[in-house]
Order: sequence, then C-alpha cells, then structure tokens
Amino acid sequence: MVTIRKKSVNGKTYHYLEHSTREGNKVQKKEIYLGTKIPKNINEIKQRLLDDIYRNKWYADIDKISRSYAKNQKRMPESVRKKEIEIFATNFTYDTQRIEGSTLTHKETADLLERDITPKSKPMRDVYEAQSHRDLFFDILKSNKDISLQEVLDWHWRLFNKTKPDIAGKTRKYQVKIGGSKFMPPSPIEISPMLTEFFQWYNKNKNKLHPVELAAIAHLKFVTIHPFGDGNGRVSRLVMNFILGKKKYPMLDIPYEYRDSYYNALERSQMKENDRIFLQWFVKRYIKEYKRYLR
Repeated sequence: MVTIRKKSVNGKTYHYLEHSTREGNKVQKKEIYLGTKIPKNINEIKQRLLDDIYRNKWYADIDKISRSYAKNQKRMPESVRKKEIEIFATNFTYDTQRIEGSTLTHKETADLLERDITPKSKPMRDVYEAQSHRDLFFDILKSNKDISLQEVLDWHWRLFNKTKPDIAGKTRKYQVKIGGSKFMPPSPIEISPMLTEFFQWYNKNKNKLHPVELAAIAHLKFVTIHPFGDGNGRVSRLVMNFILGKKKYPMLDIPYEYRDSYYNALERSQMKENDRIFLQWFVKRYIKEYKRYLR
C-alpha cells in the first residue's frame, strides 16, 4: 500500500510517499520525498512508484525464468528441443486461431499440423489458415530480419492469401468494429501515421525496455492500431513472440480459455489509454505460465 507520511522538523512539515511490503519476516520500505506541500500530480507519482516496485519484482522473476529456461534448453538433446518447439507451434496455432473463431479442436489441429491428417466436415478456410500460421511461425523463428512494416505486411499476406486474398497483405481503407468491444479502432486515415509511429517507437525502445515489457506493449500498440480488415490479433501475437524469441526469452501462448481476461485487459488499456493495465495482465500471465522455472 502507498501512503503519505508527514515528518515535522523545527516547525516545518515535510511529506514523503511510502510503500511497505512484507517478505517473510522482513518489511521492505521504499519512500520518495515530496516536499513541504503535496504535489498536484500525486496520483501520477504514486503510480510511477508502484510501477518501479512491480517492475523490480516482476523482472527479477522473469530474468530468473529466462536463465533457468536457457540452462534447461542446453541440457536438452536436439531432437527433444525440436519436439518441444513443434508442440509449442501446435498449441500456439490452435489457441491463436481458436481465439479468432476457428472451428478446429486441439486434436484436429495437432492431427493436421503434426500428422498431416485433414479434419473432415470442417471449413477448409480454418485448415489453410492453421497451416499457414504454423509455417509462418517456423519461418519467423529462422529469420534474421527485424520487424518492419513491409515484413508485417508479408506476414499478413502469408496468413490469408489462400483464404482472404482481397485483404491479404493490405492495410484497411475502411472503418471496422471489434465484436463485443467498446473500443473503436482508429479511422483509415490514421493508420499510416500510426504505423510509422509504431515502428519508430519499436526501433527506439527495442534495446531499452525489458524484453517482456517490449513484447507486451508492442502487442498492445499494434492490435490497437488494428491496421487490417482481419487478423490483427494473430499478427500482434506473432509480433509478441518474434520479440520474445529474438531476445532469448520463452515465448508465450495465450490459451483460448483465458480469452475473456485477455480481451478485458486489452479493452481496458485501450479505453483508458493506459498501457500498464495490459502490461500487468501480461506479466502475471507470463510468470504463471513459467513458474516451474522459479523453483
């Protein structure tokens, strides 16, 4: 909890912002001197303090996860590592497609991608898009290119050229809505400058921000721009895992059963124009997913 503490010295009152946490039998305190008067932007100062505290705690855990993960990968035979990434690719493809309305079950997705068995009585659109996503994911892992507008347009084309050739690889020139969301995506005229700003932001911050924070905020920013007629979530999650993979951090699959809390965190961040809402959701989800590496 963050509290304001007063201290009187020689008849003068000084204000401090204080945060206390208990870890085991110890109480950890952090404080910020505010001055003789409480600043008008006190709520902003409180939030910055909390952000710093959470980042220090979260990122220490995440970096431990990354180190333990790397050690485990080194111990693993190459054939086992290959199988692990194939399983991740299947799960990631299933969940990212299912979140967007695919009718394929997890078993059907696994049979299709791992055993080349095409499910019966399911739309071929879902089959083609699952195969395209899996193939693109593996190519992204091997690529030496960094993300750019042209690269992301190419990703989109590869995802949809067989099923939606009229929108594949093209930014939208029309207004769209997001089903079930209060957030209205930007107008078509805003897309080009917003994409330019996005890649400027990415290039400026890719070696400054913590990799997990960079991945989370990049995902949020890109999906908020909503540059395509369809597939914005899928491309955003590929951007997210591209960043994590290139920075040597474990990639993240957002399971279909978490879609409600995932969408809620995105929408709240978008409506309040507050990145930290989605960032907190993302970091907690990431740590929960990989808590086995904290032991």
